[in-house]
Amino acid sequence: MRKINKIEPLMPTLSSRKKVAAYARVSMETERLQHSLSAQVSYYSELIQSNPEWEYAGVYADDGITGTKSTRAEFQRLLQDCEDGKIDIILTKSISRFARNTVDLLETVRHLKELGIEVRFEKERINSLSGDGEVMLTLLASFAQEEVISLSNNVKWGTRKRMEQGIPNGHFRVFGYCWEGDQLVIVPEEAAVVRRIFQNFLDGKSRLETEREFAAEGITTRDGKRWVDSNIKVVLTNVTYTGNLLLQKEYIEDPLTKKRKKNRGELPQFYVEDTHEAIIDKETFDYVQAEIARRKELGAFANKSLNITCFTSKLKCCHCGCSYVRNQRSNRTKHTSTYDDTIVAWGCGTTKKKGGRCSNKDIPERVLREACATALGLDEFDEDVFLERVDYIQVLEGQVLEFHFYDGTTALQEWVSTAKKDCWTDEHKDRQREWIKNYMANASDGRFSEFTTRIRCEHCGSTFRRNTQPSKSATGGKMHYWRCPTSGDCVTTGIREDRLKDITASVMGLVEHDADAFKEQVEYISVSHDMKLTFHFFDGHEETVQYNTKRQGTPWTEERHKKFSASMQGKYTEERREAMSQKMKQIRSEKHWSSKRK
Repeated sequence: MRKINKIEPLMPTLSSRKKVAAYARVSMETERLQHSLSAQVSYYSELIQSNPEWEYAGVYADDGITGTKSTRAEFQRLLQDCEDGKIDIILTKSISRFARNTVDLLETVRHLKELGIEVRFEKERINSLSGDGEVMLTLLASFAQEEVISLSNNVKWGTRKRMEQGIPNGHFRVFGYCWEGDQLVIVPEEAAVVRRIFQNFLDGKSRLETEREFAAEGITTRDGKRWVDSNIKVVLTNVTYTGNLLLQKEYIEDPLTKKRKKNRGELPQFYVEDTHEAIIDKETFDYVQAEIARRKELGAFANKSLNITCFTSKLKCCHCGCSYVRNQRSNRTKHTSTYDDTIVAWGCGTTKKKGGRCSNKDIPERVLREACATALGLDEFDEDVFLERVDYIQVLEGQVLEFHFYDGTTALQEWVSTAKKDCWTDEHKDRQREWIKNYMANASDGRFSEFTTRIRCEHCGSTFRRNTQPSKSATGGKMHYWRCPTSGDCVTTGIREDRLKDITASVMGLVEHDADAFKEQVEYISVSHDMKLTFHFFDGHEETVQYNTKRQGTPWTEERHKKFSASMQGKYTEERREAMSQKMKQIRSEKHWSSKRK
């Protein structure tokens, strides 16, 4: 008989299409470069979609962002899509378009390589997944980075040459002026605000007072925002308002990170006179700068709006060097403590800053005055003597004050806060105990039982507490017990709440337990070591009942008895009994047990 083999046709396997994306970038927002960017986007879109083996995954383009920054929005979105598995291949024009920072470039490419994503640089003809791809990338990326540094140095040189000629680097923003061509022109409305800021300062007002005035009158900055202390400081210290320019007040420290830094003498500055119309005359401006320096030297004493004391600017934190500030709050225990209506304490100023923390403790002002008197050898604190002798106080760890005197000597003085002791007096404790007792005993919100605080242990004097545990009965649920909290050292046992209610109802002559009647008649229940419950009534009489500590389960019904009997009869058949009898006989013979009962 012939054997016939059936040949099944093989279905051709289709290779999966690669998801391809492109990245484009230009570093300046000019019309020419914007056109260049659109050309790059069109080119890559057409290139990817024309390849049948590729699936178009998009073109990511950053406009007007330098390649030295890794925080480019579209670049970061590209990396995130790579993480999500949406891209297999990335196309880019050149290494300089992808990144000009060698470290960032290699880290990014290596990370993409770990994800199995290929990066193709068209100009350099480099494939990141190839064997020599990373070597070529390292070399060429270094060249691109050096190109950035060289270009930056050339730009800086040209900028400084223009500054030497009195030409500013671009049209910077300054409140009170606007640019008309290459000339600064006064904005009258803004100039009036500038003059008022200077006048307030000359009148002795602090920057904080000026800030509050502007907020109350609705005066805002050019952007419609509220004037704050830092804005006012910039106006008071800006020499531009005198009609002169100070160039190169800031500079870029690193061309790769683009980090700006204030010029504090590292580079030359260029002072150009009479470049535009002045808002503030030079004499007034110089006087304001001298006054700023004077107030800085005085510290907090220069600010009239602050509540200055003899300790202001005298207490220094050992951790952050910040001055201690005065804090006060209402005294919640003023009726029982030795403090006044308000409690005053000194704490590290770091805690006043957003997110600021300090491990040093606050010092109550009364304790601080006592410690200062002891360190100065005085019977009581004297402010004049303190200001005359003490330069400053260093607050050390471990509640220690280090006094630095004007004569060059130092002294250590421990301080101990008695705030808790002063507030938590015996009188206050008794009042609090009585209040808690009455509240727990008479509360009607359901959080406390009628037995709360009313069951007392004669052995240790503690008050019984309520405990809840799952019931082991057939019905399930929870069971409540009243136990002495010192049960480990106490001879009393727990009392079931349901049985306690039955006993209470019986003692009071009621059919069932009544919580309101119990509260009105019974002052408390005392429990002896032999579990005798003595009811103490408000009218003075007492009744004692013996509490049965024997376990009591749910009584068996007739139905349950019959069910259990039938179950036992079903289990212990004649065959099983005979087998058990033979087994016991064997055990007795092996153990040499006597079968006779004595």
